[in-house]
Amino acid sequence: MLTVAENERLTRVGPGTPMGDLLRRYWHPVAAVAQMDQEPTREVRLLGEDLVLYKDRSGAYGLIDRYCAHRRVNLAYGIPEENGLRCMYHGWLYDEAGQCTEQPFEETVRPESRFKDKIKLPAYPVEALGGLLFAYMGPLPAPLVPRWDVFTWNNVIREIGSTQLPCNWLQCMENSADPVHTEWLHGRFFAQVLERMAPDKERPLYWQKHVKIDFDTFDYGFIKRRLVEGGSEEDDDWKVGHPVLFPNVLRLGGGGVYEHHYRVPIDDHNTMHWAYEVFAPETELPQQDHVPYYDIPLRFDDGRLVDDTIDAQDNLAWVVQGPVMDRSLERLGESDRGVILYRQMLHDQMQIVEDGGEPMCVFRDPSENVVLTLPTEENKFGSGRKFSRTVFEATHARYSPNAVEIEALFDKAAAEAGDR
Repeated sequence: MLTVAENERLTRVGPGTPMGDLLRRYWHPVAAVAQMDQEPTREVRLLGEDLVLYKDRSGAYGLIDRYCAHRRVNLAYGIPEENGLRCMYHGWLYDEAGQCTEQPFEETVRPESRFKDKIKLPAYPVEALGGLLFAYMGPLPAPLVPRWDVFTWNNVIREIGSTQLPCNWLQCMENSADPVHTEWLHGRFFAQVLERMAPDKERPLYWQKHVKIDFDTFDYGFIKRRLVEGGSEEDDDWKVGHPVLFPNVLRLGGGGVYEHHYRVPIDDHNTMHWAYEVFAPETELPQQDHVPYYDIPLRFDDGRLVDDTIDAQDNLAWVVQGPVMDRSLERLGESDRGVILYRQMLHDQMQIVEDGGEPMCVFRDPSENVVLTLPTEENKFGSGRKFSRTVFEATHARYSPNAVEIEALFDKAAAEAGDR
């Protein structure tokens, strides 16, 4: 149980807040490259700040304050030029550093004017990696965008999905430190959901009972482990586990499917959940020229929260806790050891930043950032190391525009393996 003040310290992310200052030391996804290819300007709200992301005609990206310094119109309606974004109202032009570089009428009537040199909007660096666009909002010089292994692999298929959630980011991340919820939320509850959808069909439970859980800190965050009924400590779930990357990324994997889930604070009450998916069937794959993007639905057409996929059940649990869960009212038990560990890590790293230091999991040496390899439990819950169509169709991957093609590639890989 936390005090109200401690809860606010962990959940508030705006400028000048302790958690906001910590999170601004990291790169966060703000859009998929595919989204910007479709529309070159996009409203972005990130860590409580209203911004506009744009792609100019030279292919450069900028992330600047959303409102023109002249008459405060929304630059999401601006005109991408060869080098920058032009306000559609009076033509003021801004580069990716937020600097005003042209003021057409001012320069016509007063050619000697240097007024534009005095105008600069807040702006933040943007970098592309693996089809995602990352933004950094902290003190300069910026660290390196982490090159996690999934961004470097060849002969894979990548996709990106996202969902906007009406709840605080910490509710999403604390779920990642809680292994035990799987047997209930994705087991008993899932069985009930499936029974409601098809009452005449027998539905097995998906997850075994948890016997033991444990957590180990490492350079990038912590690794969670579980021992389930009928398993042994030689199982991947315990021996390997899977990592939570500080401060706000969950790594998942197994059966040729790997994911990074980024829980990015929009503001105190809203979170953008990014799912970066990498499919690796063991066969020769077609060349992927671009990484597709798709929306992951939060609600059914009738307004109910989606509850018939594993990921949607997580979303549901976070959202129904309210915009900001009041942790002064909670009662933690043995299953919450990971949650307590994660909160302590957040407190420790906020203190480091407040003391003028650099927090963990920040990369500045290019030689150490070539490939950041992570442990991955391939054989989850003793189900084997092969692709599981059942699991695939029980996740948000079912909404992928290429779901049928991806499943066919795994079938092709399995057929080829059977021929050898």
